[in-house]
Amino acid sequence: MNAPAGDRRIHPAWWAAAATFLALLGAAGFRSTPGVMVGPLHDEFGWAIGDISVAIAVNLALFGLTAPFAAALMERFGVRRVVAAALLLVAAGAGATVFMTAVWQLVLLWGVVVGLGTGSMAMALVATVVGRWFVARRGLVSGILTAATATGQLVFLPMIAAIVEGGGWRPAALTVAAAALVVVPVVWFCLKDHPADAGVLPYGGTEADVVVPQRSGAALLALRTLRDAARTGTFWLLVGGFFICGATTAGLVQSHFVPAAHDHGMPATTAASLLAVVGIFDLVGTILSGWLTDRADPRILLGVYYGLRAVSLALLPPLFGTDLNASMLAFVVFYGLDWVATVPPTMALARERFGPRAAVVFGWVFASHQLGAAFAALVAGQVRDALGSYDAAWYGGAVLCVVAAVLSLLVRRRRTAPAPAPAPV
Repeated sequence: MNAPAGDRRIHPAWWAAAATFLALLGAAGFRSTPGVMVGPLHDEFGWAIGDISVAIAVNLALFGLTAPFAAALMERFGVRRVVAAALLLVAAGAGATVFMTAVWQLVLLWGVVVGLGTGSMAMALVATVVGRWFVARRGLVSGILTAATATGQLVFLPMIAAIVEGGGWRPAALTVAAAALVVVPVVWFCLKDHPADAGVLPYGGTEADVVVPQRSGAALLALRTLRDAARTGTFWLLVGGFFICGATTAGLVQSHFVPAAHDHGMPATTAASLLAVVGIFDLVGTILSGWLTDRADPRILLGVYYGLRAVSLALLPPLFGTDLNASMLAFVVFYGLDWVATVPPTMALARERFGPRAAVVFGWVFASHQLGAAFAALVAGQVRDALGSYDAAWYGGAVLCVVAAVLSLLVRRRRTAPAPAPAPV
């Protein structure tokens, strides 16, 4: 199955990674879009920000809760079929929102339908592809694929904000639907399910590293894996840390940074562009984190990441204003480097502790991430309605990050054999 020793062609694993990156890029863009629609929906329909936040919270929760079942479905039916179906679901949900007239319809379409679709392309997809296709450079590839979430945010947020400002939220929703449809054929023709489908072994691996798919019922596999993982302390420490990770990124900053900036007189397009800059530096930070994960103790990395995040959130409230200033730019850069840098070390700890079941286990860990995001998105919206300011939400997020740093340092590692030397591209 291996190519001849002198064959210097690019290993098919890198093409699988590229197709996965594109799907994740789209999923991130689709998921981040509601953040720039809060104001327009509030203005047109008179819906309270707290009510709109319910739809965002449902979207975030399902984005996470779908992940472990999606990972199991990929075992049962294949990665390509699941991801293509998920993209079609996103297109249907986003496109149908242009006809809505009540807030429950927003919850159903953007919350439930789009949440299920994007959840099927969540971090469990990263764990599945990396686990099947890579042995060498797993940390680096995990970082690169995770960074797709930042790149999606970078590509979509300023564009969607500009469309909303120029033509309203309906053309923006249709743009999301069209973008999802465009990605479908790319995934269908470029993303193979297993290295064997391309006639190769996993990158840097041997026959012993081939992951055999489990063809049992997807739901049963996901639930049995949860039952077994829940008996370990490592699982609950990772779940606790990732709950807070989701609360302080997707739930708090991604969902409420734009309306919070708008409260202080900053134009929505400027605030959305700042989130896009977060995406640029997250791309750098996450890839660097993947590289570090191959070389350093993942627990220490997580402790540092959460500690730095706590400091940045505590310093954020005074930085908001009508004009863009150097201090806010410094926050954006600093926070961006730390945005999802937590994913590669968390995935490494899950893989080290749970072995072949790590993709499904990580799906459940990621579910806690999105439950945390849903919790923070909902609570932050309620805090804003009750107090007229987001300040309490930012300070609360800082305290939670300190707790996450402590939980990460408490994880006990399992001794493993040295990783194989990286294979040539």
